[in-house]
Amino acid sequence: MDWTIPQDVQTFIADLDVFIDEQIKPLEAEQPHFFDHRREWARTDWERDGFPKQEWRDLLQRMRRISDDAGFFRYPLPSALGGQDGTNLAMATIREHLLTKGSGLHFPHADEHSVVANLPVALVLHSFGTAEQKEQYLEPLIRGEIEIAFGLTEPGHGSDATYIETTAVKDGDDWVISGAKRFNSLVDCSETDIVFARTSGQHGKAEGITAFLVPTDAPGFSVPFNHWTFNMPSDHSEVHLDNVRVPSSAIIGEEGRGLDTAQLFVHENRIRQAASSLGAAQYCINESVRYAQERVVFGKPLHEHQGIQWQLVELQTEAELIRALIQKTATMMDDVGKTGVSANVAMVNFRANQLACTAADRAMQIHGGVGYTRHKQFEHLYRHHRRYRITEGTDELQKRRIAASMFDFRSSRT
Repeated sequence: MDWTIPQDVQTFIADLDVFIDEQIKPLEAEQPHFFDHRREWARTDWERDGFPKQEWRDLLQRMRRISDDAGFFRYPLPSALGGQDGTNLAMATIREHLLTKGSGLHFPHADEHSVVANLPVALVLHSFGTAEQKEQYLEPLIRGEIEIAFGLTEPGHGSDATYIETTAVKDGDDWVISGAKRFNSLVDCSETDIVFARTSGQHGKAEGITAFLVPTDAPGFSVPFNHWTFNMPSDHSEVHLDNVRVPSSAIIGEEGRGLDTAQLFVHENRIRQAASSLGAAQYCINESVRYAQERVVFGKPLHEHQGIQWQLVELQTEAELIRALIQKTATMMDDVGKTGVSANVAMVNFRANQLACTAADRAMQIHGGVGYTRHKQFEHLYRHHRRYRITEGTDELQKRRIAASMFDFRSSRT
């Protein structure tokens, strides 16, 4: 297997770096309070239950439009959506590269905003949406004119998605949905929420769960509160659905096959999350190596102490091993599709996410007291990447997927 990153991807990254330096960094410099030690305070609307401030969202939208106009934002999307059909290998490489640069407007480490799109909902609509749904939602979603929330997790169910308790009952040509969702991302600024509800079948079985496009202003749809999280601002709301009525045309994909759309959503995210965490870990390693060469303790440079050397050696070795498996897995996904690589994706996901947290923690330790301050990025990176060990499948769920491959038993969980 040829492990060289394709030349067109290398060229794209080089052009992307120039674009970030020339157009994104100056925009970031205009509002430094969003990126220095004040970042969490500046980005959060504390009076509006911890949701992102509108000024922060406006800045993210400006970045998105500039990147789209420059031809970078849509890179991973299908050509039918104005993209360049970016491969899984390309996106893994790009995501790692962006995160190795540290936190900034190019990738703020607050959510999935980036100069290069990560829009799994757009891929869901492109693959499963009707012609009418695509016409109504796709281009406005990609341009950032609208947001679409994603409601799968429930108060009583997270990784065990096949046991969801939200139900939808047929009533003439309509469906009536009742239940609750938790950590319903982006619902405060979205006009539509993708809601998963059981329409038939048995608890614990994937068949019988249907995905619906539900207007957030529909009667019976309410947001009682927003969850404040380890990393603020937060857009992870609690949602109640009290006899919410939608037409049959609101179904995405096939009735009873809604988890197919969820699988597409999370599978696209997992390999990219792994690459992102690897990049964040490499940033922490690089910063620690640099600091250890500058800092003098007990009369000699910090890096001459074996106790420091070995910590960074272990981290760098782990990073190299994970990088090789990410590139191999992404290449396999491009060559043979997603079937048969779930175990590999699970491996890189849980190991890379753990590495990001470990590297941030050790960077704090190596930097001493200043590493613990918000003037360094390590605490910010830790809080952002710590959630990756839960979202899109917990560490434990990833290990179960690996076990399913090793011992030849099937897991019905997403």
